[in-house]
Amino acid sequence: MRDRLFQILQQPFAPLLPWVGIALSLLLLLSLAHNVGVVGAELQRERLEKDWAATRQLLMHHREARKARKDLSQVWAVLPAERDFAPLALGISEEAKRDRVTLPALSYKTEPTLVAHTSKGLLQGSMSGRYEDLRRFIYDLETAEELLFIEDLELAQAGGAQDQTLTFNIKVATYLRAESAKLPVQDPAK
Repeated sequence: MRDRLFQILQQPFAPLLPWVGIALSLLLLLSLAHNVGVVGAELQRERLEKDWAATRQLLMHHREARKARKDLSQVWAVLPAERDFAPLALGISEEAKRDRVTLPALSYKTEPTLVAHTSKGLLQGSMSGRYEDLRRFIYDLETAEELLFIEDLELAQAGGAQDQTLTFNIKVATYLRAESAKLPVQDPAK
């Protein structure tokens, strides 16, 4: 073995052997630094990016929940209380009179809903009047401060050529909050 080493050192490329050894050592050191340092840093960066994305998603959920809570509070504030349902029906009858629309028998009732502390108020009956007056009355219902929905509007009878009176069956709905229900608590960190 010693002779073999001596023969190699006698060759013309022998002065390059220490440089090749240094180059191989540096290559090994570079590979070790890459595997330990760079790959470890990349794994840590990926983990931090996942944590950042999860935190960002959580922040977005919190913002959406805060906005939904605010929107719910606004809707809740608009809903009339159950005790205000009869006066609401009376107000609709008064509006009909102002618009020269006849609402002879407006019945009203409440139905339970799937949403806690709310019920659905239904007002239904027939209304008669001239087309222009009926149109104004329907517009007034649709633009009222209260949250009113015209669920059904059906022509029941049309007058003759001289009689310009139309009769419609109308069904108006609103949502009511229960007497015991309070407004949802506002988030102080708006």
